[in-house]
Amino acid sequence: MSSSDQHYPYEPGSGQPYDPHVTQTWEGQTWDTQFQPTVQPQQAQQAQQAQQPVAYDTDTAYLPPQTAPEAPGPYTTGGHPLPPETPATYPPVYGAPMSSYETPAPAYETPAPAYETPAYEAVSAPAAAAVAATPEAPAYSSPTTAGNARITDAQRARAEGRSPVIEPGMQPAALTAVLGVLLAVGASVGSYALLVPLLLLQAVTAAGWFRLNGMWPARQGIALAFLGGVTADVALLAAGRENAPAAILGTLGVWVLLTLVLQLRSHADPDERMYGLMATVASAALAILAAGHLGAEPDAVVVGGVAVAAAALARAVPLPGPVSLVVALLAAAGGGIAAGGFTGLGASGALLGLGAGVCALIGLRVASYDYPSRFVHMTAGVALPLTAAAPAVYLLGRALA
Repeated sequence: MSSSDQHYPYEPGSGQPYDPHVTQTWEGQTWDTQFQPTVQPQQAQQAQQAQQPVAYDTDTAYLPPQTAPEAPGPYTTGGHPLPPETPATYPPVYGAPMSSYETPAPAYETPAPAYETPAYEAVSAPAAAAVAATPEAPAYSSPTTAGNARITDAQRARAEGRSPVIEPGMQPAALTAVLGVLLAVGASVGSYALLVPLLLLQAVTAAGWFRLNGMWPARQGIALAFLGGVTADVALLAAGRENAPAAILGTLGVWVLLTLVLQLRSHADPDERMYGLMATVASAALAILAAGHLGAEPDAVVVGGVAVAAAALARAVPLPGPVSLVVALLAAAGGGIAAGGFTGLGASGALLGLGAGVCALIGLRVASYDYPSRFVHMTAGVALPLTAAAPAVYLLGRALA
């Protein structure tokens, strides 16, 4: 077939004959854009409710009412109304008021929850609900780290605006008394026998101080503080008791510088770095200060250990505050007199025991503050009375010997 026999679609004005078999035609259903179906108000309300998104919120007790329009809008397709138009926002023009470009507020606002958890409540929702549902709250136990669902005494005191100071109790006091007796027995035997309970005292002091400051786990800081105490012990054994101040102060200076260098290499925030520096320096200073028992006179260590043990046990007895303090000081002085009778101090042991008792009560007060936990009571509450009494034991022992 030649090119002249090929049939092409008919084009008007082309001069070619019209052929109905070749001409392309379009047949199909068209849309009438002039017809708009009428939407009843009830149908519009059902369509709006069907298109309304479901809000998955925890508080489903209140949903805003859905109202139907009074008459169908002019813009409807297929019986379904279009969503309301939102005015467009444009960037402000120089010199025009900012209020003219603000997006209009929504028709309604989501209601705020009926109850907001206060910032001081650090308890779980089930525990708070159980406490609120109980008409009379039961007696609360001591703070624990075993996951007790009830709020602790410190949290309850903080919520009620009372003092959060909680005394360690009888069990930490008994451990303090045992450790004090071990120090007294070790001092009466010799320096190397005293070194064993002293190392235990320094380890518990380092761990308890970090936990008392809310820093846990702090393995590197605890290890650094304990290593400072061990270094002070070694320096005292090498230099002798007559050079105890130089050994303790020299170790303390070196450890402060070492702690500062290590904290400067930390990548933490400046505030956290400063907080860690102060806690590490204080913990190392206390561990090194406990080495004063090793540098004091053996008789003074015996009297001081017995006096601290008696003061801690008397303080744990449930008595009114002022009465408890007086009884604890009298017990410390009595323990000093009793221990001084077995040593060369004699009646002057009462003064040494009284001084050690005052320092021990200060250590107990420190361990009872800052919302302590059971772990704090079993570490800082045990060690701080004996650690705080070390300077009094050393100074008064030198003065009374």
